[in-house]
Parts: sequence; C-alpha cells; structure tokens
Amino acid sequence: MFVKAKFSILALAAGLAAGIPAYAHHSFAAEFDGSRSQRLTGTITRIEWSNPHSYFFIDVKDEKGNIVNWGCEGAGPGALTRRGWKKGDVKLGDTLIVDGYPAKDGSHLMDARRVTLPDGRSVSGGSAGDGGPGDELTAVDPAKAKK
Repeated sequence: MFVKAKFSILALAAGLAAGIPAYAHHSFAAEFDGSRSQRLTGTITRIEWSNPHSYFFIDVKDEKGNIVNWGCEGAGPGALTRRGWKKGDVKLGDTLIVDGYPAKDGSHLMDARRVTLPDGRSVSGGSAGDGGPGDELTAVDPAKAKK
C-alpha cells in the first residue's frame, strides 16, 4: 500500500511539472527579428550572469532624449567566459556598445550578438547553434581553443 501511494504521489508531481511551461533555452527565430539589426550604446543598470542565458540591462537614450532600459540576452556564463568575457569585466555604470537583433514583440529586449566592453574588446555574446544571424561568430574556433 505504501509503495502504491508513493508511486501515485510521484506520478502526480511529474504530471504537474510537465504542465508548467519551461523557461529555458529557445531558438533565435522564436523570439528575435533577424532581419533588423541594431546598435545600442548604454549604461549598465543590472547584470544577470545565469544559465541558459545571461542578461544585462542598459539605459539607452532614444531619439527624443528619453532614457529607455533595454534587456540584452547573451550566451550562458561558460560560453561568455570562453570567449574572453568574465563576470568581473563589467560593473554597474559602465558603458557598453551592443550590436544585435530586437525582439519580435516590440519589447525593449534584444539578442546581443556582439558586445564592445568598456576596455574596447569586442566579444561575441550570442548563443552558439541558436540559428541566429552571425551564428558562426559565436561558435568556438577549434584552432584557438585551449588544449
């Protein structure tokens, strides 16, 4: 009887978990418009160094002089570190230049394909293999990989 009850609880939990939409890795085309590239220059207001995507938020002055906060989605921390962008390289208040593609829904979210850091280094910010424009820029070059 105990085993049957334990199995029922486990089955119920699995069923409930399956019904919750997963906030996880997605394809580029599902969220971003690859036909409209854009460049933003802004001041960092927040950094989320997390998996499967890292996010940073920048205040950008629009054409009317208003400050708009943009979310920029990049690859996970491990991929960014392998490309030369370490967690401590940027801090709140730093200015970044972000080249990427805006969200299809018109929100202030963009896919950050290339990011110019405050020290002038330019790093690939995209997620390798997501199918987005310039995806070859985000792939690890085997000739440059550490052995």
